[in-house]
Amino acid sequence: MSTVVIESRYNGPAGTGNGGWSAGTIAALVDRPAGTVVTLLAPPPLATPLSVVRDADRVSVVGPDGVTVGEGAPAHVDTEPVPPVDFATAVEASKDYSGLADHPFPTCFVCGPQRAIGDGLRLFPGRLGSGRTAAPWRVPDDVTQTMVWAALDCPGGWTVGVEARPYVLGRIAVRLDGVPAPGDECVVMGQLLSSEGRKALVATTLYSPTGEPLARSRATWIAIA
Repeated sequence: MSTVVIESRYNGPAGTGNGGWSAGTIAALVDRPAGTVVTLLAPPPLATPLSVVRDADRVSVVGPDGVTVGEGAPAHVDTEPVPPVDFATAVEASKDYSGLADHPFPTCFVCGPQRAIGDGLRLFPGRLGSGRTAAPWRVPDDVTQTMVWAALDCPGGWTVGVEARPYVLGRIAVRLDGVPAPGDECVVMGQLLSSEGRKALVATTLYSPTGEPLARSRATWIAIA
């Protein structure tokens, strides 16, 4: 049986995997990763071999304790792109990123302000009004499809206001049309679609420097009890 590992660098909450990176790791195991849905069922452990279990076109990853961490399967993702802003507008919005002052997971690989440049992605989504966020992203040299999944994660979560009530990713469906090139100045947009009780439904879109949507997602975030 094959295994997969989420390396310690790719954390979200301390000691567990970032939701987007973990979901992207599972998506890479699915036969049709261009359109994939991943459900996270338990906090993804770091630096731990996870067994890969296949059942037709569905893939599960299971921890050494027998707990299923997540499941992935092909999906038709028809989410509309979040309306974009240009890179300069995203840069200005990011200056008011709430996580700079109050962050429940300050070492998060994607949006943690305590991560050094070149180590974390340092995506700082600033709010624009109407439930949208925008984050500028200068794409690093080691960009991969899995990293694009990670980049689509947190800008959606910050539309909910995670500084006031921490949320984590529960499920994410991604349509991946392209991967940006190293050095590209991209924009990641987030949009709050609905919120009820402990669940929030959000959308995100990654835009290329020319304004083309490279990837989009629809995700469910769950408030930590």
